[in-house]
Amino acid sequence: MPIDEIRREIDELDRDLLPKILRRMELSAQASEDDGLSPAEIKGREREMMKWATERAGEMEPYIHRFYSSLFELGRAYRECVNPAGTKIRGILAEALSNAPSQFPQGGTVAVQGVEGANSQMAADSLFPRGNLMFFKSFEAVFDAVESGLCRFGVIPIENSTNGSVRAVYELLNRKNVSIVRSTRLCIRHELLAKPGTTIDKIREIRSHEQALGQCSEFLKSLGNKVSVVPCANTAMAAELASRSEFGDIAAIASHPACELYGLVPIAKNIQNSDNNYTRFICISKEREIYPGADRISLILALKHRPGALYEVLSMLTALEINLIKLESCPIVGHDFEFMFFFEMQGSVRDSRVAAMLETLEQTCESFKFLGNYAES
Repeated sequence: MPIDEIRREIDELDRDLLPKILRRMELSAQASEDDGLSPAEIKGREREMMKWATERAGEMEPYIHRFYSSLFELGRAYRECVNPAGTKIRGILAEALSNAPSQFPQGGTVAVQGVEGANSQMAADSLFPRGNLMFFKSFEAVFDAVESGLCRFGVIPIENSTNGSVRAVYELLNRKNVSIVRSTRLCIRHELLAKPGTTIDKIREIRSHEQALGQCSEFLKSLGNKVSVVPCANTAMAAELASRSEFGDIAAIASHPACELYGLVPIAKNIQNSDNNYTRFICISKEREIYPGADRISLILALKHRPGALYEVLSMLTALEINLIKLESCPIVGHDFEFMFFFEMQGSVRDSRVAAMLETLEQTCESFKFLGNYAES
């Protein structure tokens, strides 16, 4: 066929298809509302329709399968928007939106892991210029301080652009009853710090947090086997330990502000693997609060252990044009080869489509935890 005739026929088919697809979505929403079908029953009907379509598709079966999968997802998204369900997440969102003041606070009692000079302290000072900082030995102690009400907020690192996620923090987010209300990024510049007069050839031990050690792995490798590397709880704690070194042969990997705080000097500067080295910090709160300008959503989901479960979630986000920022899996303790997933996406729960999507996830996933809707500075 000549190309003009092909295009003309395609245009005619599109003009016929559009009203039928729109009518199908309207009828689907009406059927869901009038028949009171459960999500499982709706899924069963979709499987029957998919079987009917793919059996008649011949060699185009894979393409027809994808087409109908997208059609079902669009229908579900429209149904949830038109007929919102009375789910737990709806109450959580209403509470979080009503609790938050019009502006993110500048002060308050803030829990931070480590000691003065830690990167977490600098991130906390950035988020809370008038904050009252309280220092704790571990990430879990920070979560406990927030969960108990001892501190209004907590600031903790969650991922680094070079060395990846802080898995312990994700696990605590899953176990503890807190919400993410803000996040920020801090450019990290690492230095090798030691007592004045120490030279690099005299150092026998280097201490730092395991994330910082990973971010400086190339520098550490260049020192050979003569220097032992010892992880510790925090970069600033490592600097404090180096300052108490009797012979000056212990060094720390930390940020420059630790020099003045602990009487150290930099032996080597900018030793991180990449100059584009950023750590992302989150601010947690016991109160569920969603402040104006919130455009990032974090979730923890456990999906049904069957083929296509993750694809269905991703196709729903695609249908709603929601941008997925992060997806990471973590094994579920006690379940062989089963995983929970950490999702971060762009969106606001003030958007009815996004709120409906969260309700659908709560209804269809094995477990669902809404971590927060927040802004990143």
